[in-house]
Amino acid sequence: MKPLFKKAVAAISLFASGAAYAETASKGDPYQLNLTNGVTDISNQVYDLHMLMFGICVVIAVLVFGVMFISMYLHRKSRGVKPATFHESLKVEIAWTVVPFLILIGMAIPAANTLIAMEDTSEADMTVLVTGSQWKWHYKYMDREVEYFSLLATPQTQITNRYEKGENYLLEVDRPLVIPTGQKVRFLITSDDVIHSWWVPDFAVKKDANPGFINEAWTQVDVPGIYRGQCAELCGKDHGYMPVVVIAKEPAEYEAWITEQETAQRIAKEEEQRLLALSMSMEELMAEGERVYMAACAACHMPNGEGIPGVFPALKGSPMALNDIPAHIDIVLNGKTGTAMQAFDKQLTLSEIAAVVTYERNAWGNNTGEMVQAKDVNDIATGQ
Repeated sequence: MKPLFKKAVAAISLFASGAAYAETASKGDPYQLNLTNGVTDISNQVYDLHMLMFGICVVIAVLVFGVMFISMYLHRKSRGVKPATFHESLKVEIAWTVVPFLILIGMAIPAANTLIAMEDTSEADMTVLVTGSQWKWHYKYMDREVEYFSLLATPQTQITNRYEKGENYLLEVDRPLVIPTGQKVRFLITSDDVIHSWWVPDFAVKKDANPGFINEAWTQVDVPGIYRGQCAELCGKDHGYMPVVVIAKEPAEYEAWITEQETAQRIAKEEEQRLLALSMSMEELMAEGERVYMAACAACHMPNGEGIPGVFPALKGSPMALNDIPAHIDIVLNGKTGTAMQAFDKQLTLSEIAAVVTYERNAWGNNTGEMVQAKDVNDIATGQ
C-alpha cells in the first residue's frame, strides 16, 4: 500500500470509525487517526477486520458515487439527453437485492469469527476480578491472596495547572494491574456503584462494569510493557480521573511480584490485628487523618471540609461529624446507598479509618476533642 494512500485511508477512517486512544499513538505519531494495531492477537484481528470493512465501504462508495457522477455528467440536460421512461426492471431489482446480500454475508463471516474469539474466555490461565467504583478500580487475583485499589496518581498541582503536565497526564496510577506475558488472563468485570467501562485499547478490551452483573473479557499479552486505558463510561464528576494502567511482566518476574504482594498483604493484616490493641495519641491521629482525608475524601468534601453545596455535604459543622460517633464510623466503613458516598472498608485500614474520623471530628473548628481508635472501628465493622 502506497504511503500516500495509507494516509488517505487513515484520514477517512477517522469519520468511519472514530479516533481511538492508544499510548503507542501518542508517543509515536501524535497525528495518527486510524485504529492502533495493539499488542495482542485479538487486537490485530480487530484492526484487520476494521480495515477490511473500511476497504469494502470505500470500494462501494467509489463505485456508487462514480456511477452517479458519471451518469450526471454524461446525461445532463445541457447535452440534450432525454430522461428514460421505463419504471421497473426485474434484472435491476434482482441485482441490487442479491449483490448487497452477498456483500453483507462476506462482511458477516469475518466479523462473527472475530467477535466469537473476543468472547471466548475458556481455558484461562488466571482470573482477575475488576471492580469499578467512583472513581477508582479494584483488582482481585482470584487464584492468589492479592487484592488492591488502583487510584489516579497524577498530582493535583498538575490538574490545577500549577505545574507542567507530565507525559502520562491523567493516565498514571499508584498501583497498576500486573499480569504475566504469554498467559491467557480472564477478567471478571463489575461495579459496586454506577456503570463504568474498563478499556485498554492495546488489548482490544472494552467491557462495561455494571452493578449487580459480571461481564467477561480476556487478553493474552506477549510483549512486556506498560499499557494504558481509561474508564470509557460517563460515571460521574471525576470520570476523567479514572485511568487504567496494566503492566505485563515476564512469567518469572510476575511470579516474584505476586509472591511479594501476598507476603506484604499478609504482614499488613497481622499488623492491623496488632494495632487493635494499641491506642494512638491525638497528634498521631490528626496527622494520619489529614493524610488520609486529603487522599480519599477531599475531592468531594473539599480540603476545607465545606463540601460542594447541593452535591456533596459539608463536614465542617455537620451533625454527623459533631454528634453520633458510631454512625460516623459506619458511613465511612459502608458508605451510603443511593449517594456518591462509597464504602471505604476495603480501601482503608482500620487505623486509617479511625484516624480520618478523628480528623473530621476535630478539624475546621469542629473541635469535639473525641478520639477514635482502630478497635472502635473494628467493633462497628464486626457488629460488636
